[in-house]
Amino acid sequence: MPDMSAHLALTQLVPFAAEELDKNKVTPGVLGFVVFAVLALAVWFLMKSMNRHMGKVDFEEAPEDAADTPATSAAAPGK
Repeated sequence: MPDMSAHLALTQLVPFAAEELDKNKVTPGVLGFVVFAVLALAVWFLMKSMNRHMGKVDFEEAPEDAADTPATSAAAPGK
């Protein structure tokens, strides 16, 4: 029954660890910084890619006169 004694030891140590924890001094640590840095790099690469793709887009619109042709005005009933 070595598993049972290990479980009892862990349950007895957990309350001591909770008492020593100062909730005002908890920081994200190195892992939090690494995750934040990876997310920042991913956003930077996505913005760079989006900027490159948006540069390829042609935003010229057709003139409004081409949309109002005589065929569409003749097809409207009641005039």
